[in-house]
Amino acid sequence: MSTRETVLARIREALTIEAHPHGAVGLPTLADQRRVMPPVGASEEERLALFAKNAGDLRATFVRVANEAEAWQKLKEAAVTDKWERVLTHKSKLTQPAAESIGLPVAYIEQALPKTEQAQCDVGITECDALIAQTGTVLVTSRSAGGRALSCLPPYHVVLARREQLVPDMPAAFALLKTKYAGGFPSMISFITGPSRTGDIERILVLGAHGPKRLTIFCIG
Repeated sequence: MSTRETVLARIREALTIEAHPHGAVGLPTLADQRRVMPPVGASEEERLALFAKNAGDLRATFVRVANEAEAWQKLKEAAVTDKWERVLTHKSKLTQPAAESIGLPVAYIEQALPKTEQAQCDVGITECDALIAQTGTVLVTSRSAGGRALSCLPPYHVVLARREQLVPDMPAAFALLKTKYAGGFPSMISFITGPSRTGDIERILVLGAHGPKRLTIFCIG
């Protein structure tokens, strides 16, 4: 029997073993998991502060704004400071007015642009599904963030989120996904924790290795 046949035989054998239901004897319950996970704070304000700290530690920029108008103004300022020339986004209630308010040419992912052209845009602006306080993570899916490429190809990723999208931890994020997409999960679910990075070569941290080099998260409200 070849190595390949051996591996496939073991997989077939493993698939015959019945999985234990969640919370079965010997398996940790959700409460057990949370007891050993980092604390997230009791109030929403504490969780916002924790998200801001964790995101900052990961070299992401977290910006709290009172309303959409303030967010749009800060986007204009960023466009001038970083010399953006073209914006890539998707059509949603937040992203479309945000991108158009900047006053630069806007490309929409719905236009089925070639990937090479998408990568030439200076910034990608997306919505998200949730902000996870415990890890400073942004949860996106192919439905909330305009597909797979938009949050990956431009060198600068801007996330627009509302305050009520903040969740305390990963279990809450997975529960949100289960509730929101009960009728069928998106083709892509991604957890973005800081800008793209690698430390594979001599343990030297390099940003932007496999995606955006910069990440800015706007929390509106």
